[in-house]
Amino acid sequence: MGYSALALAGTALVSGRTAAASIPEAVIRETPAMAPPLVPNTGREYNPVVTLNGWSLPWRMNGDWKEFHLVAEPVVREIAPGMKAHLWGYNGQSPGPTIECVEGDKLRIFVTNKLPEHTTVHWHGLIVPNGMDGVGGLTQPHIKPGKTFVYEFEARRSGTFMYHPHADEMVQMAMGMMGSFVIHPRDAKFQPVDRDFVFVMASYDIDPGSYVPKVMTMTDFNLWAWNSRVFPGIDPLVCRLGDRVRVRVGNLTMTNHPIHKHGMPFTVTCTDGGWTPESARIPEVTTDVPVGAMRAFEFIAEEPGDWAIHCHKSHHTMNAMGHDVKTFIGVDKKDLAKTIRKLVPDYMPMGSNGMAEMGAMEMPMPDNTLPMMTGFGQFGPMEMGGMFSVVKIRDGIARGDYKDPGDYKHPPGSVAYEYTGPVSEPVRKTQAPTTPSKAEFNVVKPGANSPQHKH
Repeated sequence: MGYSALALAGTALVSGRTAAASIPEAVIRETPAMAPPLVPNTGREYNPVVTLNGWSLPWRMNGDWKEFHLVAEPVVREIAPGMKAHLWGYNGQSPGPTIECVEGDKLRIFVTNKLPEHTTVHWHGLIVPNGMDGVGGLTQPHIKPGKTFVYEFEARRSGTFMYHPHADEMVQMAMGMMGSFVIHPRDAKFQPVDRDFVFVMASYDIDPGSYVPKVMTMTDFNLWAWNSRVFPGIDPLVCRLGDRVRVRVGNLTMTNHPIHKHGMPFTVTCTDGGWTPESARIPEVTTDVPVGAMRAFEFIAEEPGDWAIHCHKSHHTMNAMGHDVKTFIGVDKKDLAKTIRKLVPDYMPMGSNGMAEMGAMEMPMPDNTLPMMTGFGQFGPMEMGGMFSVVKIRDGIARGDYKDPGDYKHPPGSVAYEYTGPVSEPVRKTQAPTTPSKAEFNVVKPGANSPQHKH
């Protein structure tokens, strides 16, 4: 089974057990476009996930075994239109393809190493035999360049997990080696949803004009990504009105991320430790995803519109940030600008009134980088980047349709508007009175010019 437009690459070298007489073809996919859900046509049925800007890895059945083939290799990943990064990943992409299976499946995963150094694969959160845990030197020999190893284990419990190396981990994960691993429940009626999205979070430090991440960075990253993409390059989460929607999020960055969704509340239904009992679920609009953890949350898509979803650390919704930029808010730079323009004629004074003006400017940029604030909506610049996307809820979307429906068409009278009536100056109290008066609170009764009377 596989995608029609995928290139296939065979692999011959096999080390370790010889339970399989031949090796499955390795499917390679390089486009950052979202692939449609990979509906199973062999093995047990399940409702497949959709990977933001990604895809799910095809498999073959070999007797009772479900066989996959991962290829660890250097890749080129488009971070967003206008910027590419030279990363390490799997099967043509970083992160690698999502692996999907069903609770109780017997899995055989071939891993071929085409990196310039040895590697392993750790199945993050899965219960596996100790010798299949993928910690180089501790539980297995390293996979040397050009070699192929075989991992065999049973998918013992359903949930959302990850895979990544446990060899030269600081370098290899900083270079983008990671992927999502979804085990569906044995009972297809357990925790059912209509739409199921998954992505893993990563962070990179890539200087403007360069292509390779700085692997020694500890905290000062300048690109915060979902599936190695940043806004406006991140896919929207397209939902049909009334759908029950699950979003699975993994965190392999160097810090936690409070993921906030606008609009409808949600409940956290699963972590990489297991399903959350219904009695422990509480309504949320933000959930914190710690380092090395997975969170799955669910909501009913009952409010149509374009609803933001993002990390609520404000620096994580920016691109190509400079950490040593000075703050000039409140500084009059007019005279300074005249002096600087004598040396740099194109100098533009910025920052005196905040940084929002950057969102609308199309300034000359170094090669292979992105504006700090970018993205435009139907009402103007959105001034966002990084870990930001949009949940697009529409009526009339077909069950399997994930195409971007475009901007939301708001019903008449449902968009915030400018008030053009009189506005009185606020009363600023210099001393707390003993008995508050209406005047001190500037109470204005609704009248002909109030917003309540404007339609």
